[in-house]
Order: sequence, then structure tokens, then C-alpha cells
Amino acid sequence: MDFYDVIEKRRTIRDFENETIPEGVVERIISAGLKAPTNDHMRDWHYIAIQDKDTVANLLEIIPKGISDNDMEQLLKDWNLKDFEQQEAYRNAVPKQHRMLLDASVIVIPLLKQKTDILHPENLSHLNGFASIWCSIENIFLASTSEGYGCTLRIPLGNEGEYARDVLGFPKEYLMPCFIGIGKPKLDVPAIKQKDIDVKKRIHWNRW
Repeated sequence: MDFYDVIEKRRTIRDFENETIPEGVVERIISAGLKAPTNDHMRDWHYIAIQDKDTVANLLEIIPKGISDNDMEQLLKDWNLKDFEQQEAYRNAVPKQHRMLLDASVIVIPLLKQKTDILHPENLSHLNGFASIWCSIENIFLASTSEGYGCTLRIPLGNEGEYARDVLGFPKEYLMPCFIGIGKPKLDVPAIKQKDIDVKKRIHWNRW
């Protein structure tokens, strides 16, 4: 797929077909993640790829399986989400947080070695390692798109990260930034409306 076609087609997918992804394809996708730039040149990243459905179900047990309409509306107010298209995106995304990962063909857990306090950095440079793993995550999304698959993502809330550590057994010195689900997108699901952005209004030549 042409690079700019991949960029255009890359979307967060939350509805998947029941289809297995060959291990070789998963390895190729994660290999693309390992080619992302890294702050210390070491790429000290690991990835747990989970296809066993019992393990997936156990891993996701901590994630809420739904949300009431009233709680959804309160969430929109609490998060001060006033834009209509933004609200519709959240109304679509929030109730699917458990199912979208459960239905994915493979769950990938990226891990980075935690060398600084991510939540209380002394300066921006202390976030370099965290920034690098997100470059890797985006490579995974782009590679999945190029392979004809789609990805979904959830950032851990509360103690979901520590729960995942208990289930999967990864070492204490590694931090899990997110859950990634990869699968074949369902074709009959309407695409979420994206905000139209005029690039000419976002580029400031030479100075603001």
C-alpha cells in the first residue's frame, strides 16, 4: 500500500471480524514497531502478543463491560467535551472498551523499561523513553493498516496496568503504556466522522 494511502486509511477500529491473524504477520507488524526511533538507541522494548482467548478474557476482566446512558452523559460533562463530533466519537468509543479488545484477533502489550517517574517527571527529557514507545505504537498501527488490518487502543485506567502485570507476568521494571487490539475491521460498521482540518490554517511559516 502506498505510504500516503496508509496514512489516509489509518483509523482506530473498534469492531472486528472473527478472523485469525497468522503469527508471521503479527511478527512483521511488531517488527515495524521495533524500527521506530528511540531516545537512547537501545530499543529496550518488549511486546506480549496474546491470541489465547482465555488469557485475553482474564486480562480484560478488570475493564468495565459497558456504561449507562446517564453515566455517558455525565462523562461528557465532566470531561468538558462540547464539540458535537467529539461527543459522538466518545459515545461510540466508551461503551466498546471491553468488547473491542475481546473481539480483536490478537492483543499486543508494548512494554518499555521505566527509568524515570513517568507521572512526575523533573523535566520533559525524563519523558523521552515514554515518547519513544508511542512512536513504536504508531508504527504498529500503520503496519497493521498496510497489512489490511486495523487497531484499537486503550490506555490503562486505575490499577489496570498492575492487574495486567499480574496476569501476564512481565517484570516490575517494565511499564505498559496501553492495550493494542489488532484484527480485521468489520465492513458494515459506519466510520466515525473525523474533524475536518485545513492544513493551511495549522502551518505557521517562519513564526506564529
